[in-house]
Amino acid sequence: MSASLAEIEQQARTLSPDERARLAEVLLESLQNGSLSEIETAWRLEIEDRVAAYDRGEMAIFPAEDVFAEAKRITR
Repeated sequence: MSASLAEIEQQARTLSPDERARLAEVLLESLQNGSLSEIETAWRLEIEDRVAAYDRGEMAIFPAEDVFAEAKRITR
């Protein structure tokens, strides 16, 4: 017989923060098409591509103050 969700949740809460983080990764990975390592690799490549584009002067840049002001303006 399998443990109930409440029992599993109670047991998970007794884990260390690192163990809970690993458990969360495993559970999230089980819900996604790709593994977390594949997703992390894809993000790493995206970041590298964006940094390289910035270094080559191919990317438009904006002051953070302008970005935050625009975000506030459109969310009001």
